[in-house]
Amino acid sequence: MKKDLASLSRSFVPGILFLLCACNASAQVKSSYTQYILNNFVLNPAVTGIENYTDIKMSSRNQWTGINGAPVTNYLTIHTAIGKTDMRTSATSFEVPGQNPRGTNYWENYTAPKAHHGVGFSAMNDKAGYINRWSLSGSYAYHLPLSIKTTLAAGFSAGITSINIDRTKIDFGSLDPTDPAVGYTSGALKPVRPELGAGLWLYSADYFAGVSVLNIVPGKVRFGSNNDFASYIAPNYFLTAGYRFSVSDNLNVIPSFMLQYWQPQLFGVHANAKLQYQDRFWVGGSYRYGDLISGFAGMAGVNISNTLNLSYAYEVATTNRLRAYTGNTHEIMIGFILGNKYGDLCPRNVW
Repeated sequence: MKKDLASLSRSFVPGILFLLCACNASAQVKSSYTQYILNNFVLNPAVTGIENYTDIKMSSRNQWTGINGAPVTNYLTIHTAIGKTDMRTSATSFEVPGQNPRGTNYWENYTAPKAHHGVGFSAMNDKAGYINRWSLSGSYAYHLPLSIKTTLAAGFSAGITSINIDRTKIDFGSLDPTDPAVGYTSGALKPVRPELGAGLWLYSADYFAGVSVLNIVPGKVRFGSNNDFASYIAPNYFLTAGYRFSVSDNLNVIPSFMLQYWQPQLFGVHANAKLQYQDRFWVGGSYRYGDLISGFAGMAGVNISNTLNLSYAYEVATTNRLRAYTGNTHEIMIGFILGNKYGDLCPRNVW
């Protein structure tokens, strides 16, 4: 039987409210994504316009399914290149019958794209019980080749974010309904604030590495009509890197990691491994270690066509303080490719 978020709040006061604010709903930390490795655009604006086509991704993450009112995160991202005129570099880049379009010849003949621009847009909604956060942002990046096979991209994003509390969804039970931590009216917490991000992304035929910071502008969001409790908006820092190993002409293994840090002294480490068969399908796993949440995840995806792909992740929490109640996490992602004039099934530069 699912535990209700409100009843858990009465049992663990104020632990549930703090955990939800720290992990998902407040502006302190960016939302968690199991499949961020498939869409680094959500964490680093320098990825904007990295491919030869318009990349659209929609994702829904249902976290801690054992709790009614548990965190649910949905997002839509769109980004595309401007002035990207690089051409194919080998016959195997086309899907020739009987050949692997991403085989050894493809990577040996890979060349960096010419200098170009990228623009993008993202929309996110993150809801946990009676707390809801949404954000809208646009992004720009410039990709500059450093050598025959290596490119450096720099990008930034700018937008707005807001946090809302809906008191009508709170069951106070025997607790004081005038608790200043949640305000006296549903409109007590509805500020709209600017949101800025910036990043660098280095990529080549065999590796990628990136660094970014989101929530660049720090600030304070106050809970309650009398400003008795405040949540601080702090910058979130990300360091990401990965390397591609060829197991055979048909199989690639791509281990990667991400380090995440946000104040006050909260730290997260993500380790991933992805095994991909040609341009067709892939399986993978990840481990997340963090000061607040740790867990394992299994992932799988399929490229249905050169315009549609689908992936799914299942995550099991291991060390968070509510493990007996939370249940597990499901995340699904659907990707659309527009203007894919080369007929690729998989991305060329974000694997």
